[in-house]
Amino acid sequence: MHSKTLATLGLATTLVLAPAVAQAATSDPDVGAPAPVTAPKVANGVLDAMKRDLGLSGSAARDRLAFQAGAAETEQRLSARLGADYAGAWVDPQANVLHVAVTDAADGPAIRAAGARPVVARHSLADLDAYKAGLDAALASVASTVPSWYVDVATNSVVVNATAGAVAQARDLVKSAGIPTDAVKVVETAEAPRTFIDVVGGNAYYIGGSSRCSVGFAVTGGFVTAGHCGRTGATTTNPSGTFAGSSFPGNDYAWVRVASGNTPIGAVNNYSGGTVAVAGSTQATVGSSVCRSGSTTGWRCGTIQAFNATVNYAQGSVSGLIRTNVCAEPGDSGGSLIAGNQAQGMTSGGSGNCSSGGTTYFQPVNEALSAYGLTLVTSGGGQNPPPTGCNNLARTYTGSLSTGRSAIQPTGSYVTVSTSGTIRLCLDGPTGSDFDLYLQKWNGSAWASVASATSSSADESITYNGTAGQYRYGVYAYAGSGSYTLGATTP
Repeated sequence: MHSKTLATLGLATTLVLAPAVAQAATSDPDVGAPAPVTAPKVANGVLDAMKRDLGLSGSAARDRLAFQAGAAETEQRLSARLGADYAGAWVDPQANVLHVAVTDAADGPAIRAAGARPVVARHSLADLDAYKAGLDAALASVASTVPSWYVDVATNSVVVNATAGAVAQARDLVKSAGIPTDAVKVVETAEAPRTFIDVVGGNAYYIGGSSRCSVGFAVTGGFVTAGHCGRTGATTTNPSGTFAGSSFPGNDYAWVRVASGNTPIGAVNNYSGGTVAVAGSTQATVGSSVCRSGSTTGWRCGTIQAFNATVNYAQGSVSGLIRTNVCAEPGDSGGSLIAGNQAQGMTSGGSGNCSSGGTTYFQPVNEALSAYGLTLVTSGGGQNPPPTGCNNLARTYTGSLSTGRSAIQPTGSYVTVSTSGTIRLCLDGPTGSDFDLYLQKWNGSAWASVASATSSSADESITYNGTAGQYRYGVYAYAGSGSYTLGATTP
C-alpha cells in the first residue's frame, strides 16, 4: 500500500439519491465541496533527494508534494476564471500557502473561496509576458553581458540579470525597448549559462557515435530531449533512432524517433537503483519543489523560481524556459525535471555546480509535446476497453477518467444511508492503470474520508461498517487513463 494524492474531486449536479429511491437529505451536504487531500504516492528516490537537498523529513516531503498538487489544480482553475486580471501565482511551501496575484482587488473573495491568498498587483501576467517578449528582441544581442531574464510573478516584474559593470547598459536597453520602468528589475548576476551536452544526463544516448546526451521523457514512438543535443536528421545509438525534429536556439527541444525493438517507458531513472513513474505533465506552480535526473550529478532537487525565462547562450537566445535553483553540471543536458510524478521539462543549461549551487533552466515538456504533436508515455499506458468487474453489487456506476482527474459517484452527488451497517465498494479500473477509491461521509459541515483503498493496482475494494448518514464515492486516476466500473452496496 502506498499513500497518494487525492485530487480535488469534481462535482456537478444537485441530484440526491437514497439507497433505493431519491429522497431529500436532512443535513444539506455541499455537493460542490472539495474532497480532502492526502499525501502523494511517490518513489523513495524522490523523497530521499528532497530530504537531502531541501532538508525535509519524509513526512514533510510528502505533505509538500500533496500541497503542491492541490495548488497546481487550484491555480489552473483560478487563472481561467480570472482572465485578464490574472497576474500569476506562486506557493510558499513553508506555510503551505498558494498566493494568486490579480490586478483587481474585487477578485479577492473568489480567490479566498478557492483556498488561496489574493495579492493585488499592478501588472497582469499577460502584460508581463508581453514586456518580456519585447526584451527578447532588445537583449538578444548582448549574450556576454545579459545572460538571462524572466517574469517573476512574486515581485510582479520582469527580472533582467546583467553581469558586473553591465547593469547600466541593460537599463538603457530596457528603456529603449519602451518597457515601463516599474515593470522591470535589473540586477547584477554571476550567472554564466552554457549548455550541458558533453556528458550524458539521465539515461544515456549517443549522437553520431561521439557526443552524448540524455533521454528527457518517453513519448509514443521515441523520446523528447534538449534541442541543442542534435539537429534534425542526426542519428542516435543506445537507443538507436533519428532526430525527427529539433529546435535550438529560440527553443531547446527535440524529439527522437526510435527504431523498432526499443520500448519507451513512462518512467525516469532515479539513480538509486530504481525509477520514478511519470503520471502526466501538469505544470507545477512557482515555488514548487522539483527534482532533476542526470548522470553527472544524479538526483538533485530544488524549487521553481519562474516560468517564461529567456537565456542568452553563446549559441543564441532561448526563451520560454523554466528557471530553477536545482543544481546541475555539464553532462546533465536533456535530462528530466519532475514534480512528484508530473513531467515538467528537459535540462537546457545553467550556471554554477552541485558543490556551490547554481541556477538551471529547463525547456517545458508540454511545449515540445505540442510542437510535434506527441503523446507522453505514462506509467498507466493508454486507453483500455471498459472493465466488466464489480457488477455483483446492488448498484453499478461507470465512467472514464484521464491521469490526474477524479469523479464523484453516484452522478456527482451522494446517497443517504438510513441505518447502520456495512457499505461495500468495488472499483474495476482499466488494465495497467493505478485507480484509487475513497468513501466519504458528510459530517455536517464538510466531506471527510472515512475509508480508502490506494494500492498501485487498477482494482480496489472497501468494506466499511458505518452509521446512518450521507455518503459519496470518489474515484481518482492516479496513473493511467480509461473507463472504470464502480459497484456499491449499502445497508
